[in-house]
Amino acid sequence: MSEKKLRITLVKSPIGYPKRQKETVRSLGLRRLQSSVVHDDTPPIRGMVNKISHLVKVEEIEA
Repeated sequence: MSEKKLRITLVKSPIGYPKRQKETVRSLGLRRLQSSVVHDDTPPIRGMVNKISHLVKVEEIEA
């Protein structure tokens, strides 16, 4: 059984958005534009991505 992962890429700057959204971007491990991180596909990660969906691009990948 292959576990699903999410590749999350920051495509828009969080400047000008609420502090809470900036903190969510940082807590996902995204530092600068076009940077990507890979996380397990879990409900907490999905929730974080959902809150900043206008700033990121998400791809499902196989582990």
